[in-house]
Amino acid sequence: MKTLRDLDHGTMRELLAREEFFWLDVHDPSDAHIDELAALLGWNELAVEDVKEFGQRPKLDDYRDHALMVFYGVHAPDGRLVEVHIFISGDWVVTVRRDPCEHLLLRHQVLDERPPRTEEDAVYAILDALTDSFAPCLEEFDREIEDLEDAIVREPSDHHIGEVLQLRRRVGPLRRIASAQREMFSSVGDVIDHLPGLERDEARDQFRDVSDHLHRTADQLDNQRDRLAGALQIYSSISDNRLNKVTERLTLVATVFLPLTFTVGFFGQNFGWLVKHIDGLNAFVIWGLGVGELLPVVLLYVLFLRAGWVGRPVVSAPLRKRTDED
Repeated sequence: MKTLRDLDHGTMRELLAREEFFWLDVHDPSDAHIDELAALLGWNELAVEDVKEFGQRPKLDDYRDHALMVFYGVHAPDGRLVEVHIFISGDWVVTVRRDPCEHLLLRHQVLDERPPRTEEDAVYAILDALTDSFAPCLEEFDREIEDLEDAIVREPSDHHIGEVLQLRRRVGPLRRIASAQREMFSSVGDVIDHLPGLERDEARDQFRDVSDHLHRTADQLDNQRDRLAGALQIYSSISDNRLNKVTERLTLVATVFLPLTFTVGFFGQNFGWLVKHIDGLNAFVIWGLGVGELLPVVLLYVLFLRAGWVGRPVVSAPLRKRTDED
């Protein structure tokens, strides 16, 4: 098998004449270059129209002697989705993309040094590289979500809501693409099996491995989306608990001052008995401070204590260290 990165028509004609399988990886070709490739390799007109238009959903179109697959990978350094149009036949495989994809470039280098045994293995290597490219982003998302959950439990803040929403905007596109590719890949084997020169029986295990990996990727992204929704619920619950505690404390303070306010207002009235009998320091201490102020406070404290509103131990559960089983 030969791996190519440039549009070398002479080399491709020689490989086609020798019936030697090759992989051509084309980065950001012009429409004229695509038309040249289509004329050389005999692409269907509808496939040529599709390969010129990016921003498509994952799909697989069968054109009898070749197939066009729209498949996505992730460029590892920035986590950007990379749309790759893959033309597959028994004589060649051509990948067309507009953006860089680190995993695809690395797989190209590996196949340069160690050519695959069969044509099916080459197709599997491309699909496996694009599927594996999701892994670094998934690991990064897991770390960020764990840190965010710990921060919310430790000390929730308003900026955590923005961080959760930002993460959801990053997870969302990857989850939609992974789910679509998971559903689309169920028919890949049947299409490849009917292409001349490709016998899927020899690569059945490899394609099943890609399918399983797509299912795990989509399930993990679904789980991350649910965890982010749970993080918002945790933030809301903790905020509600804090508000309830503040409200309870303010209610206790207001309840304590209610009888004191009544007492002060009562003794502040100019009744004759009060004016005649509370005319010294001792009477003021007994009736004004003792009966009027201290006695209501003591009675309220006993009432709160028996009701369990005061004196409750504050139990704070420390954050436990996550394990791989969580």
